[in-house]
Amino acid sequence: MSSIRLDSAKQYYATSSLVVGYALCSSLLAVINKFAITKFNYPGLLTALQYLTSALGVWVLGKLGLLHHDPFTIETAKKFLPAAIVFYLAIFTNTNLLRHANVDTFIVFRSLTPLLVALADTTFRKQPCPSKLTFLSLVIILGGAVGYVATDSAFTLTAYSWAFAYLVTITTEMVYIKHMVTSLGLNTWGFVLYNNLLSLMMAPVFWFLTGEYVDVFAALGANSGDWFDLVPFLAVSLSCVFGLAISFFGFAARKAISATAFTVTGVVNKFLTVAINVFIWDKHASPFGLLCLLFTLAGGILYQQSVTGAGSAPLQRESIASKQTDSENDGDDFGDENQGKGMPGKLASV
Repeated sequence: MSSIRLDSAKQYYATSSLVVGYALCSSLLAVINKFAITKFNYPGLLTALQYLTSALGVWVLGKLGLLHHDPFTIETAKKFLPAAIVFYLAIFTNTNLLRHANVDTFIVFRSLTPLLVALADTTFRKQPCPSKLTFLSLVIILGGAVGYVATDSAFTLTAYSWAFAYLVTITTEMVYIKHMVTSLGLNTWGFVLYNNLLSLMMAPVFWFLTGEYVDVFAALGANSGDWFDLVPFLAVSLSCVFGLAISFFGFAARKAISATAFTVTGVVNKFLTVAINVFIWDKHASPFGLLCLLFTLAGGILYQQSVTGAGSAPLQRESIASKQTDSENDGDDFGDENQGKGMPGKLASV
């Protein structure tokens, strides 16, 4: 009997550790990514370092026998490439959104994705129209987002251009990625490996297309060989480590607790992200903007409740896609569910 109690206690503490680890990574990831891009203003190079950390981390942990991933083959990589391109664009726009806007703006636009996914499902995938409760939740989300945008004192055309670009790419990813992953039969860590390794290979192309390489080399020349700066180094390192950590804790927590408990944890993480962002610095929305943000999150909670019971396809698609993003992301959702990148989830905020 005592051995049963001991095993039960060990399982309880192990599960609690996984949930706490996931909550910390998920709630802090968007803020850390914002801090990283503020101190290291090279989004293309930053995301490449995150991809490298995630891909290398999965490969090393696989070699150590701590996880299993599908082997990397050219044939599978060719088939997966379209999904990786969409993923890269989602992370690229995500990082540039955090570069030009605050974390609250990122969360608001990330919360709008269920609305666009529902529209895309109904229009392109011929899915049934949302139920009345689901439709109500989507209206609440939209109302909160409109109120936030209308009162955003930090509104700039550049920031909101990246916000809309992110919204389009992340919605495309959510609708498209499930089909790709299912058809290829990749396991979870194989998905993370292919996503990040292929994205890392694409990174130099975007460095040249965006002209970022010019800024990087100019900064290196200006520093006259003194390239190490402690604060940016720590910011980038935290971003990379948390991006990989959210992959581990996110997937492990999903196995250890029920889907409902995981959903509740994800919701709590969103509110923790908002609270942390408000308390640690002044890069956040006005009081009314925060109220609209909370209104949007409330709509997201109602949406999750309305579709979880029906086990709807849109929710399943969103869950898989988010497992990147919080890095992604999501911070917010590969943030909440943003674990596919190991991005940061982006990897992840997501």
